[in-house]
Amino acid sequence: MSKPVILVVDDDPVVLNAVERDMRRHYGRDYQITKVNLATAALDYVRQLEQRNGVVALFCVDQRMPQMTGVQFLEQARAIFPEARKVLLTAYADTEAAINSINKVALDHYLMKPWDPPEENLYPVIDDLLTDWKANVRLPYDGIRIAGTLWSPESHTLKDFLVRHQIPYQWLDVEADPKARALAEAQGGGALKIPVVFFPDGSALVQPGIRALAEKAGLATKAALPFYDVVIIGGGPAGLAGAVYASSEGLSVLLVERQAPGGQAGSSPKIENYLGFPNGISGGDLTRRAMAQAKRLGAEIISAQTATKVRLQDPYRVVAFADGSEVSCHAVLLACGASFHTLTMPGAAELTGRGIYYAAAHTEAHFYQDQDVAVVGGANSAGQGAMFLSRFARKVTMLIRGPQATASQYLLDALKQNEKIEILLDTDLIEAKGTDKLEAVVIKNTVTGQEQTLPAAALFVFIGVRPQSALVADVVLCEPKGYVLTGLDLLRDGKRPAGWPLPRDPLLLETSVPGIFAAGDVRFGTNHRVASAAGEGGVAVAMIRQYLKTL
Repeated sequence: MSKPVILVVDDDPVVLNAVERDMRRHYGRDYQITKVNLATAALDYVRQLEQRNGVVALFCVDQRMPQMTGVQFLEQARAIFPEARKVLLTAYADTEAAINSINKVALDHYLMKPWDPPEENLYPVIDDLLTDWKANVRLPYDGIRIAGTLWSPESHTLKDFLVRHQIPYQWLDVEADPKARALAEAQGGGALKIPVVFFPDGSALVQPGIRALAEKAGLATKAALPFYDVVIIGGGPAGLAGAVYASSEGLSVLLVERQAPGGQAGSSPKIENYLGFPNGISGGDLTRRAMAQAKRLGAEIISAQTATKVRLQDPYRVVAFADGSEVSCHAVLLACGASFHTLTMPGAAELTGRGIYYAAAHTEAHFYQDQDVAVVGGANSAGQGAMFLSRFARKVTMLIRGPQATASQYLLDALKQNEKIEILLDTDLIEAKGTDKLEAVVIKNTVTGQEQTLPAAALFVFIGVRPQSALVADVVLCEPKGYVLTGLDLLRDGKRPAGWPLPRDPLLLETSVPGIFAAGDVRFGTNHRVASAAGEGGVAVAMIRQYLKTL
């Protein structure tokens, strides 16, 4: 946290320097002492300080200044920092103006010039004012701030990105906070352009993409080297496990994640069936530990970078990125994971990010305090999301299309025991209703055919998965749904896949192209569990080691 500011304003350089000297001598350790010789320049400084989320503890201002009086300055400055203490420097002739300003600007004190010695005439007064200020002020947040609205999809994207990277931020709602709205409009030249991201150094980004946000936040987005032993595409449990094991084996490793590390598991509020954590662990915490471990062992991790294509340049594999750059490697591990299916019912597209969210329960839950929300899906991710949402929401309704949930038994037991959660089976979504934000969903019982309208401030979607295999669709063999085929699944009647160039069968987790491997949710045959994905990441590295011995 930067130091609170004591701002001294006086057009007389002798007085200005004297006040600044005495203030610095006594308060410089705990406060930033700033002097300005023009009232208009001082107001500009105060406005810039507000944008940086700084704070003024005390104004010490001369009454007689050419551009405006001290009282006029304080009238404007107190609107920006109303909690700051206000001291007016006056000559004997200005005493009446100073007394009148006590009511006009809530003046805390006026000091007659000269104030020597400061130990008797300055410090006791300022000490009392600063002690009172510290006892009553709420210091501002000293970090990244996002100004936007709860119903802005772009705002949701940036919040989710920062949460998934475990970067703290403060949310500024421009609909509820006039001050936040004014800050955002100032960045848009008077127009409200959201989201706006403010940084501690005073800079701001208006409507940034996640790549720009990542770079400004200090995340690596570009590969440091042109060549690696292994390039891992995807930062979910499979990719992170692969990065840990490969780097521990002494291989040079690049892990590329297009959004945020952790994959679907990274957004899970609590994983209770992962080995070694008897009380459970959040997906975010598990991701943080895995990233720290991978980096400590030497893996390079870049975020907000999209791998768009994998091509062959024998004996190497080349990975192309969305920004036009490329890296070469001996082996590629596809750990791209899978994404949730998007809803196609009427109203869904228009209300995405405006009350309809894909996963993101951990990011948005606290915004729905004491409101009714719904969860779509019946697997572990949906169940964990519902349990977390129940901490905040008044009621959570789980909408499950099938006749039963598919979550683990321990989770089903917890869901049934939670009084805030209602589970509706054999339920289809028909329509999402709302103008600027979600207000209700229309659902239908597939057994009785009965429809009903369910009030819902938010709908969190955890249904189906679609493998993210498009970047290799024309390179390796995939089954009809897009899952990448590996190992024995490539053999037909004991025969190797067409075009297989080696006198051996594909290794376990190896695709139809030697040197390209797959693990986790992108692979055909996986069971969509965190432990399985992490295990496959480790097994894939063992297979990659075997492959590298043949080069």
